[in-house]
Amino acid sequence: MVVSFANRVKLLKTAANQEILKFTQQPEVISFAVGMPAAEMFPIEELKHISNKVLEEAGNQALQYSTSEGFEPLRELVATRMNNKFKTNIRFKNIMITNGGQQALDFCAKLFINDGDTILCESPTYLAAINAFMPYCPNFVEVPTDDYGMIIEKLEEIIQITSNIKFIYIVPDFQNPTGRTWSLERRRQLMAIINKYEIHVIEDNPYGELRFEGDALPSLKSFDTKGLVIFISSFSKTFCPGLRIGWIAAEDIYFEKFVIIKQGADLHTSTINQMLIAKYMEMYDFDANLEKIINVYKRRRDVMINAIKVNFKKDIKFTYPQGGLFIWVELPYHIKAVELLERCLKDNVAFIPGDTFFPNSQVKNTLRLNFSNMSEEKIREGIWRIGKVLNEF
Repeated sequence: MVVSFANRVKLLKTAANQEILKFTQQPEVISFAVGMPAAEMFPIEELKHISNKVLEEAGNQALQYSTSEGFEPLRELVATRMNNKFKTNIRFKNIMITNGGQQALDFCAKLFINDGDTILCESPTYLAAINAFMPYCPNFVEVPTDDYGMIIEKLEEIIQITSNIKFIYIVPDFQNPTGRTWSLERRRQLMAIINKYEIHVIEDNPYGELRFEGDALPSLKSFDTKGLVIFISSFSKTFCPGLRIGWIAAEDIYFEKFVIIKQGADLHTSTINQMLIAKYMEMYDFDANLEKIINVYKRRRDVMINAIKVNFKKDIKFTYPQGGLFIWVELPYHIKAVELLERCLKDNVAFIPGDTFFPNSQVKNTLRLNFSNMSEEKIREGIWRIGKVLNEF
């Protein structure tokens, strides 16, 4: 049988981390591959209680169709939280609840991208964003970065010589994959460039509340005076990813279109899951639970950093994230991360090779390590295993 797929299907690729995830389901495997939260931190007992409360108090509503914009009490809570945590001035009417941050990325692609349009992104950038944008046939242009974010001089040079730029995609806090955070000065410089050229920004910020040390920085959206920044986040890293609750914050002109896109995609996000989070935030201290998560992740980051220092040779570079889930490793140029992974899998330890985070560049000697999901003991053992294989190279 001959099947005629749409042209965009040719561009679809299985995410590398999802393929590795299948392998890492085996209990003997130590996985630093996928950015999974620590499952032991999920508030299961509280959610059992809340589930009963929601069904007892509003079961008919919880199990019914809902509005495409989302459950209004949750939208109000999200807007309040954004304004407090990210220094924005957003109204709840400009918050739409999505099925995780990934759906929000897909909606941005649907809203903006035509074949051949250009997207500017950090180099490296978030793999799942590349996969979300790719079916809409854009051209990716990578903007060089350092420890403080995009290099603004390079960004402006690229803008001046590049046509059909639809938006700039940025993860400013504890970036996936590098763990780096944009400095306050870079944020201000970026917004000056954005206002000058009037280019849209997709600010993807699922990790911003997972800060271990240092001062919280205002979001890009907080500097937005022209309505050019669309803010995306989710509860996946700060609460429970299985509920698949994310959101988009956007000005009216975009919000109306996002609602139409949502109606065409799945009508609305799960009503009961939205109500569960809203009820949890009503009955329990969300920030106290988040602080417990942060303390666990900070300890695991410290353990991983120390293990890297002990087991990796001195010519191997790595980032020191002040929050989030990831450490970025740069190997000597002669070591290819894919080949390293093949050897490490034989020793039942996994990570993500860094080349998948570059839409264009051929960078073969980098890798991403996740520290949130494994115990401190497994982190020490897993890094020792990787170091042993590195020494063989």
